[in-house]
Amino acid sequence: MELLKKLSQTPGISGREERIRALIKEELEKLADTVSVDAMGNVIALKKGKSGRQKVMISGHMDEIGFIVSHIEEKGFLRLSPVGGLDPRNLVAQRVVVHGREDLRGILMPASKPVHIMTPEEAKAPLKVSDFYVDLGLSQEETEKLVRIGDPVTLDRDFIEFGANASGKAMDDRAGVWVMLEALRQIKDHEADIYAVASVQEEVGLRGATTGAYGIHPDIGVALDVTLAVDGPGSSKQFQVSALGEGPAIKIMDSASISNYKLVDFMRTIAEENHVKYQMEILPRGGTDAGAIERVHTGCPVVTLSVPTRYVHSNVETINKEDLKNAALLLAKFLENVHKGDFTL
Repeated sequence: MELLKKLSQTPGISGREERIRALIKEELEKLADTVSVDAMGNVIALKKGKSGRQKVMISGHMDEIGFIVSHIEEKGFLRLSPVGGLDPRNLVAQRVVVHGREDLRGILMPASKPVHIMTPEEAKAPLKVSDFYVDLGLSQEETEKLVRIGDPVTLDRDFIEFGANASGKAMDDRAGVWVMLEALRQIKDHEADIYAVASVQEEVGLRGATTGAYGIHPDIGVALDVTLAVDGPGSSKQFQVSALGEGPAIKIMDSASISNYKLVDFMRTIAEENHVKYQMEILPRGGTDAGAIERVHTGCPVVTLSVPTRYVHSNVETINKEDLKNAALLLAKFLENVHKGDFTL
């Protein structure tokens, strides 16, 4: 889990992925024949197959949700613009890191009164992301020397392992990147050329995967991402999407793509033949890089392999360690056998 910890704690909001990109590029260089970075900032690694008659693109996004600094107020407080989908209920009384001329730790709070002096009407008002500011503990003059408009801000939370699970920020989608890296370590003989892509700007519209797939022009696309595990108190099985500990999820559909049904069946067969526990996923809202990959050029069949995750888009995103390991095993076995499948419609 040491690599997952490094992936989780390294900063990289959409459009400012330079630190996490450097880490992933270094890891991919140990595993692939060639590694390059395209104009968008995607890291694209090629692991050549025996025949090379088929190009398979696997894609896990490296970016995380966060903020950029939009304004510096008179007392040095920072106002923010969101990058990606942030839920204000998860942001109250959090620590953040402002990545200015140096990394600065601060407190994220809404611009509202303490509960002790709120009126009942004020207490009922819903929070908005635009209500939040960062307190760096510095004067305006000190802040302006260290922080510029547009500097990225990430949530600040240590990675932990507890029981069968692990938790931290940016598991969406550093868990998917871990699955990609681990599968490349495990894979043995394979016929297809494997293009492993750590994509950028997924959280703001699947942008990196679009250009990455356009350049690769794959025959098959596999997105690696997290999905909702709504399996705690207050949820019902009808709406849980997935559950921790039940294995990786093979996606049937989400709001960005419908998986190729032959790819879905092939991945299920691979899981069963290799005694890998798995579950099926239908996500009512949200999408993955598969939604971008399937649309490029004349299109290609796609599927998503998901890591079930509790508390998605918070700084305590939680995965099951066996689900993670089984996702990597399933992906490796899939890639070793994908040349045997017929996914034409």
